[in-house]
Amino acid sequence: MKNKNEKGFALILSLTLLLVMSLLGGSLIVITSSDHQSNNTSDEYQQAFYVAETALLEAEKDIINTMMGEWIDPNQDGGVPMRESIDVTDENVAAHNSYVTQLQASQVSKTDGSNLARDIDGRTIPQNVSQAASGLDTDTECFNSFKNIVNKDTIQVVKHKRAQSFLDLIISPLLDEANFIVVDPLATEAQMEKERERMSEYFFEYFSVNLGSVAFRGSGSSLKKTTTNVQKQGTQYKLYGCGYLRKNGNIEILIPLETIVTLES
Repeated sequence: MKNKNEKGFALILSLTLLLVMSLLGGSLIVITSSDHQSNNTSDEYQQAFYVAETALLEAEKDIINTMMGEWIDPNQDGGVPMRESIDVTDENVAAHNSYVTQLQASQVSKTDGSNLARDIDGRTIPQNVSQAASGLDTDTECFNSFKNIVNKDTIQVVKHKRAQSFLDLIISPLLDEANFIVVDPLATEAQMEKERERMSEYFFEYFSVNLGSVAFRGSGSSLKKTTTNVQKQGTQYKLYGCGYLRKNGNIEILIPLETIVTLES
């Protein structure tokens, strides 16, 4: 009887240990899967943050280009058109042709082979305009994520850019076949294609508001001054930008950022 009891106990102990090991194994699988999902989510939030930072940089670049003159092709087909506000007279046509010659002399070559020059005659200080003129859409998830905007119906902005593809407008050249080795020497074609698909789900949006003129301290070079700082006049802008992850037409992650920049007038 004693031997039979011992054999029965061993069987029960074995089954108990098997059950415990199965539970531990299942728990490890669940924990590992949860950690993997958490890492993926963390990576998506981090990438959305980088895209939001890109939105602020693009907003600032947009303003700077307007102040310094947009990039144009001085050799474009049909020639550089005269501004609609200028009357077509012999004198104005001659002045325009001279300006085009000036642009051609100052053009710079881009990596894509194009030659561009800044349209310095078209430079201006970006101003707030009506919602229709700026393309402002106050119903986007990005715009409504900024709870500090109280005058939603009457606010005027400089410009509003929506649904800008992070892949197409920013990093597409890095993921072209010719740059595979530079980006990742070990990456395969399938891996790069997977990365392109992942990046195609990220978008950014931005709008900017002219806050008016402001005096600021900037570096100076006057020999009559004992200090290296002089007061300058500039224009202050508040930039709003969002980076977001969109899957199947729905925004799953949205990161809003804002900053203030002062540009010398």
